Amino acid sequence: MTHDKGAKPAKLLVYRHAGVTRATHWINVLALSLLLMSGLQIFNAHPALYWGAKSAFSHPWLAMVPGEKGGQPVGVTMVGSHQFETTGLFGYSGHGDKAEPRGFPAWATIPSYRDLADGRRWHFFFAWLFVINGLVYWAMSLINRHIQRDLWPKGWQLQPAHVWREIVTHAQLKFPKGEDARTYNILQKGAYLAVIVVLLPLMVATGLTMSPGFDSAAPWLLDLFGGRQSARSIHFISANLIVAFVVVHLAMVVASGTWNNIRSMITGKYAIEAEPGVATPAATGDAA
Repeated sequence: MTHDKGAKPAKLLVYRHAGVTRATHWINVLALSLLLMSGLQIFNAHPALYWGAKSAFSHPWLAMVPGEKGGQPVGVTMVGSHQFETTGLFGYSGHGDKAEPRGFPAWATIPSYRDLADGRRWHFFFAWLFVINGLVYWAMSLINRHIQRDLWPKGWQLQPAHVWREIVTHAQLKFPKGEDARTYNILQKGAYLAVIVVLLPLMVATGLTMSPGFDSAAPWLLDLFGGRQSARSIHFISANLIVAFVVVHLAMVVASGTWNNIRSMITGKYAIEAEPGVATPAATGDAA
């Protein structure tokens, strides 16, 4: 039997994501998006961050404030001793008569108008949705061994030469094909574990630390994070790291095949190139 060398490799649909993984993923997309936007509304009530137990108003490590340049109002972002003009984005934003001093612009917050009480209501509702969704994910992942089986790195994946090779190939936008595409690579595993094991739990813990009511029940949280203002700063930094992860994640989704990745998170099926001469058990997928 002859093979057409110019023919495209056959595609095989393999089952990649379980139903609970897909459901919790999309609930997280909703919850985290609204948590971020409502969190920025809360931040705008006092757009400055400090370290320690109390606010040292004259010494924030980060602040977004209004300023003036040539008799005109401008936005200024201060990071330590450095100042940057950020009009229209941080410190001062809006159009015409609606321009006003505010940390983050109206399009980035929920609600878009200045209302701390409403921002807190949105934030707390979706915070509990996020926590419940996270507990479901962790419980089911332990039951079906998703984390141990799919996300925990294998010993050979941690070898420096292998890690460096993955970094180089990803920087060149060369992605796994065939059987290698069935599983997560070490960069994916590292990123996902950093988010679900470190950043997301850190967000929850620092959020609870900012609650006076919860502090009365667990005062050790204040000691753990070095005070309420330090917890607020860590909460803000964690949120920004999650945003950075999402940006890189979306870029990789597009670069490696937008529809294939979206389909896998909707139906669970992911298309890989069938390698010639490699037998594939029927239970693992269907030809596409």
